[in-house]
Amino acid sequence: MILAGGFGTRIGEESRLRPKPMIEVGGEPVLWHLMRYFSAYGHREFIVCCGYLGHVIKEYFLHYRMHRSSVTFDFAREGEMTLHGCAAEPWRVTLAETGTGTLTGSRVRKAAAFTDGEPFFLTYGDGLADVDLNALLAFHRLSGAEVTLTAVQPGGRFGALEIDDNRRVRAFREKAPEDGGWINGGFLVVEPEFLRRIPEGDDCSLERGPLTELSREGKLAAYLHRGFWHCMDTQRDRESLERLWQSGAAPWSIGRDGL
Repeated sequence: MILAGGFGTRIGEESRLRPKPMIEVGGEPVLWHLMRYFSAYGHREFIVCCGYLGHVIKEYFLHYRMHRSSVTFDFAREGEMTLHGCAAEPWRVTLAETGTGTLTGSRVRKAAAFTDGEPFFLTYGDGLADVDLNALLAFHRLSGAEVTLTAVQPGGRFGALEIDDNRRVRAFREKAPEDGGWINGGFLVVEPEFLRRIPEGDDCSLERGPLTELSREGKLAAYLHRGFWHCMDTQRDRESLERLWQSGAAPWSIGRDGL
């Protein structure tokens, strides 16, 4: 499940025309990069939580196969269309309409009907990383936690996590007091029972609501990721990701040509 419905106001003019996960890096939306990364690990069923300018995401996938194929239009046969050599990935994509002003936790609840009661990965639509998804899933299963998040260390400008010796998240702090504080980097594994903690309505924040509740109960685990992680929060962030992609050595490019 990918959260892709926020306003993305801090990235400026780009977000007036399309939701932030649809802003391009290397000619493809960040959302595509995320999905290719998960797909490389064999995870090819996606639920995208749409909200702000969600029609842009829907139109992208509506025409996805055609844009990646040669195409013949036979206007003598009422415009019959034939695709040739389709290079689209073998994905199953559900675009869940979760509302324009809905907060993250409420988006997850609204899209939960498409999870079929199974555990699922959950992440934000604006963060790229080289997280070992197999190791993350194995850690989660051994932890016995209700949710495992991926903790990363980007520096002191984000809110931080307090993690104990048993890899349980004990608290969220608004700002890290120094560089190197651990933050929630997304790439969560969620057990279905977690969904009962999310109240009805549109105003439930994932971190300030049910994840904080879990941390107080010792049921929120942290997988410590010391590798690459980058959030596309500003135009400067996008330019940094673009440079990495153009260098041919983007850490998340495992999804570029597969494993």
